[in-house]
Order: sequence, then structure tokens, then C-alpha cells
Amino acid sequence: MSRIIVAAAKPEATRHWQAIMQAALPEFEVVGWEPGAPATGARYAIVWAPPKEVFEVEKNLEAIFNLGAGVDALLALPNLPDIPLFRLQDAGMSSQMTEYVTYHLASLSRGFATYAEHQRQAHWQQLPPPSYRNWPVGVMGLGLLGRHVAQAVAALGYPVAGWARSPRQLDGVEAFHGAAQFKRFLNRTRVLVNLLPLTEDTRGIINHELLASLMPDSVIINIARGGHVVDEDLLKALNAGRIQLAVLDVFNQEPLPAEHPYWSHPKVRVTPHVAAVTLDDHAAEQISQGIRSLAQGQTPGGLVSRDTGY
Repeated sequence: MSRIIVAAAKPEATRHWQAIMQAALPEFEVVGWEPGAPATGARYAIVWAPPKEVFEVEKNLEAIFNLGAGVDALLALPNLPDIPLFRLQDAGMSSQMTEYVTYHLASLSRGFATYAEHQRQAHWQQLPPPSYRNWPVGVMGLGLLGRHVAQAVAALGYPVAGWARSPRQLDGVEAFHGAAQFKRFLNRTRVLVNLLPLTEDTRGIINHELLASLMPDSVIINIARGGHVVDEDLLKALNAGRIQLAVLDVFNQEPLPAEHPYWSHPKVRVTPHVAAVTLDDHAAEQISQGIRSLAQGQTPGGLVSRDTGY
């Protein structure tokens, strides 16, 4: 019986996923990785922020499956073996991210924060009806998650554009691509939603130059990686009134330190990396199908390119 090893950052997470994946893959022996244990001879590894020692011990691996969409932390490991690496393509995350974005977008465009303040004051006042054209949305990153968010927001009536490294075509979404079209994309955007992968090319992309290129009174919604943001530049733009609000779910350091100015800034909304969480049943189904496909000589979806980092 072929073996699969499961390795996560915390022992309880390893045990959790070992039980889930064993139930999903009964034809395999699924083993939870333990520090100091001898090599298992596993063919496949299922990981989430694994200790680097896993790959120092397990030398017979044929492929790695990541329990998430982002693989930047894995690719940063110096001893990551040069074997196929697969990431989750959705696993229930696209719907969650769409909910997260539309919640904050509706709160802004419909004035729900103002109504909440009116309630505290027992003040009855109807605001003007929303004008969606005043809230053009730009989605950076048009992978599976970005495409889903962009088209869902466009279906609500907001003008939506998307930007990616290479050309894309999406119904109802104005598409921009490459460095040559980046400035035009930013200039027409008031609500910027970041869903880019974190690579050397995208690290620090939300910086002074980008923020200055957006429409006045703009909004940042970052649900990708904290490393995309230059914190000092964003805080300066918020304090100067260039950016009216930053909705941040991911940070350069997590957990966000208690002394960080984001916590108390009146123009920042903080959530603790919950815009989309991996759903156990969706992830188990996707990974088990991928492993079975690979064992049969097929290539499953979610294959990561080492050149692009996603």
C-alpha cells in the first residue's frame, strides 16, 4: 500500500488533516509527520506551512499537495524538492472572498456605516440612492479566485476591471494586462481588490506609486498576502486623505502585533486572515482527486510553475 505523509505547522493540525485524508483516500496509508521520526517512504506529501525538516527526511516524494492556494512560503524553503507542486484552486474559497468583498463594497456604496451612526443618534435620514458608476472596482489578479470575484461584483452592477500579467477575457469585466496597461487600470479604479499571488515581482506592489495612481478617495481591499503592501506608504496615504479606507485581512507579520497602528487607525478595517478559509470537505475532495489522477499517470489541476511562483 502506497503511503502519503501529512505535515502541518502544528501537531494538532497534522493529526486533523491526517484523519481527514485517510478517510478520503482509504486505498493509501496516510501518515502524520512527527519530528524525529524515521522516513516513511511516502510517495506524496500533503502540507500546510510544514517544518523544513520534512523534506530533509522524506526523500522518496513524487509530488507535494498544498492545503491552500498560496505557495509563496513553500517556495521559499531552501530544501524544497524539485518535484511537482500542486495548490488548491478553490476549495470553497471563491465564494467566501466574494462575500468579503461585496460586504465591504456595499457598506461603502450604500452608506451602511453612516446608517449605523444614525441609529446610535436615533436620527432618521435617508441617504441618496447608490450610483454604482461612482464606485469602479479593479481586481488585481485574475486567477480562479480573482475571476470569480470580478464577475460576481460586475453582476451587481458595479463597473469592474481586472489586471493580470497576461491577457484575459472575462464577460462583463474590462481586462488589462502587463506593465504597459497597469497605470491605465489604476487610473480608472476607485476600489482596488488585491488577489495577486505573492512573488518577487508583486512583493510591495501596493506602494506610494500605486496609491497615487488610483482615483481620489479610493479604497484598498487586500485579501491576498500582507507582503504585497508597503505599510508605511499605505499609512501615509491614509493620513493624507488620498485613501479613504483600507480593508486588510493579511499582513506582513501575523498575528498583527498589538502595537501596530492598523489596529487603532480610524480608516483601517482589520480582520485576522479570514477572508477565505480552507473548507475541509472541499479540500479533501480536490486533493484526493489530484492524488488519484497523479497515481494513474495524469496531471491534476493546480500545478504550480516554479518560474512564475503560482
